Amino acid sequence: MKKVGLFFGSFNPVHVGHMIIANFMATQTDLKQVWMVVSPQNPLKSKASLASDYDRLHLVQLAIGDNPNLLASNIEFKLPQPSYTIDTLTYLKEKFPERTFALIMGGDNLATLHKWKNYELILRDYEIYVYQRPNYALGDLSEHPKVKIFEAPQMHISASYIRNCIKEGHSIEYLVPDSVFESLEKSQLYR
Repeated sequence: MKKVGLFFGSFNPVHVGHMIIANFMATQTDLKQVWMVVSPQNPLKSKASLASDYDRLHLVQLAIGDNPNLLASNIEFKLPQPSYTIDTLTYLKEKFPERTFALIMGGDNLATLHKWKNYELILRDYEIYVYQRPNYALGDLSEHPKVKIFEAPQMHISASYIRNCIKEGHSIEYLVPDSVFESLEKSQLYR
């Protein structure tokens, strides 16, 4: 069974912090591959500040380039909105029976996992690979047998900071992968 890590995000835009975590999980754990799943719309976030689904997917594809350990996934674009993680996992399990899936999330998400739709089923059926985030308590679920905690290198960069830089005409070079930087320089995204 090929074990795949699912790294969900709006990736709005994808930045080096995302790529470092994805690459860490794909190369320093027992995961064989990490799929960066571009979320069409998080039920907890307003849609207004999101670039289009396909623009964000394209930037993730550029960021990954030809790295065989990583894959950009638009699987949630085809599912009913808003997309809930449990529904996506159920769909993937049916579509790819030869793979096992694990969830990748930050410690801040683990602390609020009990608010997710059907979180008990997620914990019953899937492993959760957690990267610790500074200044966030992991909460009670950190002791759960399905939860694995990793010390992945962290960058203090946020997509909203990058969007603000673009709006204000500041350089985002080195904050995003070079291919993403070149693409954003030429486009009207986030301006």
